[in-house]
Formats: sequence, C-alpha cells, structure tokens
Amino acid sequence: MTTNYLFQACFPLIVPAITCLGALVRSRRAHTRLERLEIWQRWWAVGAVGFGSLWMTLTFLTMPDYMAETIGFARTPFLFEIAFANLGFAVMGFRAAKASLRERVTIGLGAGMFLWGATIGHLYQFFANGDHAPGNTGGVLVSDILLPAVMILLARRAQKLRNQVAPAGLPENQPVPR
Repeated sequence: MTTNYLFQACFPLIVPAITCLGALVRSRRAHTRLERLEIWQRWWAVGAVGFGSLWMTLTFLTMPDYMAETIGFARTPFLFEIAFANLGFAVMGFRAAKASLRERVTIGLGAGMFLWGATIGHLYQFFANGDHAPGNTGGVLVSDILLPAVMILLARRAQKLRNQVAPAGLPENQPVPR
C-alpha cells in the first residue's frame, strides 16, 4: 500500500473532519444544547454537504480521467452526471444552513438516496469485481454513509430537543426563547 493510495483513500474524510473541527470550536460558545445542535447542523450542511459536494463537482468536471482512475472505472459520460448530482447536493447543503429542521431531514434523505446507492455500488464492485481502487473503498464509503446520516440525525435530535423545550405552538422557524 503506497502513500499515494492512502492519501486517495482518506481524502474524502478531510472536508468532514475540518467541518467537525470548525463546529466543535464554534459550538463551545453556545449557551444551550439546542443552540449547539444548530451550530453543528449549519456547519455540517455548509461544510460537509455543501463544500464537500461542490469540491466533488469541480473534480469530476475538471479532472474526469483522474477521478475515473481513482474510482477504478473507465472514463464514461456518467462522470459528468456524477458532477451535476454533486452540484445538486451542494445547493441543498448551502440551502440547509437556513432551512427548517424538517427540510434538513429531507435534504439528508435526498442526498442519502444517491450516496447510499453509491455505497452499495462501491461494495458490489469491491466484492464482485475486485475493485480495490482508493476511490471505490476506504474513505469514500465512510463519507457516502455519514454525510447524509449525520445531517438527518442532527436534525432529528434537534426536533426532539426543540419539542421538549419550546413553548407549545411555537412555529418551527422561530427560535426558542432562552
């Protein structure tokens, strides 16, 4: 296993790791658990989902041969489609920064349908065809599973916590009084 292989295999985890670090630092100043969850949701939406997907859009558009080689696939027009699917996720991630909790769950589910399907495809290629390319296994599997899952889990946790602390009848788009 070469250093280049390890770098390519782990690279998909860099943006989520930076996102977690930023959210951790920023949420230290939060006064309530709900405020802390809101910070984490915004950081995850914009950082991991938004910028992570935008990065994938740019790499698939500008370096399709490299991306095909990293995944272990031949270069096909499908790479162009992957780029624009990721652009859609980027737009949804940036939108989620100001979205309601319900919208955030929906955005996570939308991203999950593609990314979890991609995970199944990566695993199939691994077991059926022996595709051990760094972009087919390793960090990409973790990233494809966690990006939407964390988005959904943070929003669901915030919904439950909000229901516990918010006055009855408070609309979801209004902040909970301290």
